[in-house]
Amino acid sequence: MQAVVFYLIYPLLYLIASLPFWAMYKLSDVFYLLFWMSGYRREVVFTNLRNSFPEKTEEEIVALAKSYYRYLCDLTLETLKTLTMTSKEAKERCVYHSTLWLEKMFDEKKSIIIVMGHYGNWEWAGPTFTLNTKYQLNVIYRPLSNPYFEKMMTRMRTKFGTKITPANQTLREMVASRNSLTATAFIADQAATTANSYWTTFLNQDTAVFNGPEKLAVKFNYPVVYMNIKRTKRGYYDLTPELLFENPASAKEGEILEIFTKRLEQEIIRDPVIWLWSHKRWKHKRDKNQVAV
Repeated sequence: MQAVVFYLIYPLLYLIASLPFWAMYKLSDVFYLLFWMSGYRREVVFTNLRNSFPEKTEEEIVALAKSYYRYLCDLTLETLKTLTMTSKEAKERCVYHSTLWLEKMFDEKKSIIIVMGHYGNWEWAGPTFTLNTKYQLNVIYRPLSNPYFEKMMTRMRTKFGTKITPANQTLREMVASRNSLTATAFIADQAATTANSYWTTFLNQDTAVFNGPEKLAVKFNYPVVYMNIKRTKRGYYDLTPELLFENPASAKEGEILEIFTKRLEQEIIRDPVIWLWSHKRWKHKRDKNQVAV
């Protein structure tokens, strides 16, 4: 059945991916109307926005929600566009801003850990980094349950040379590639279970942060780099690396995660529309015996 669903849908997906950008965004406008009327995860979006911005009026929350749904449609089609996107288009649509300190780290043969959030077009950030730096980018991800769509997404994500590794194989892969110069990337704002988490306040809420990136950074003493994405206009982004922690081995427990979380929060407050508000980010609650930070 999974194969049947995929082969019925794939021609339509490829047709959409083959549209010129202007036509793709026209289609996104139509999808926005359908998404908004369908009420897709509306309760989740509104609850997340109200809790994150208690100072905003209901009118402002509704306006934010509408802008978010419009962007979510853009993001979905932009991700699909990766199927047919050329390297030239990838560089033009997501502009990489190089930094001398990162080039120096490569020359000094230092591998790095990248942390970022579900903010802006994180799918385009991967090809942009791969096409503009000497590092071998390895993105840690969670595979889809449908093997046919998983194969399609893998092809999209690796077409420009990026590697991807399932989350449960992260440590094994990092040990195996220890003698190579790598940039291991984590989308580090996913909902964390209480057993593998650091607790902090994020967007005015008690929040569990997955502690894997910090533990691995400390273990390997790889500098931690935040990838900042800014949307400059519809369909265009800037990608800029920022050094968060140069010597993780000297960090206190939770220090790296705290710095990352606050940096991501700063960007979300600056432009809240392009964060993934339909994600059930706060579905886990702190155990009573866990100490607040």
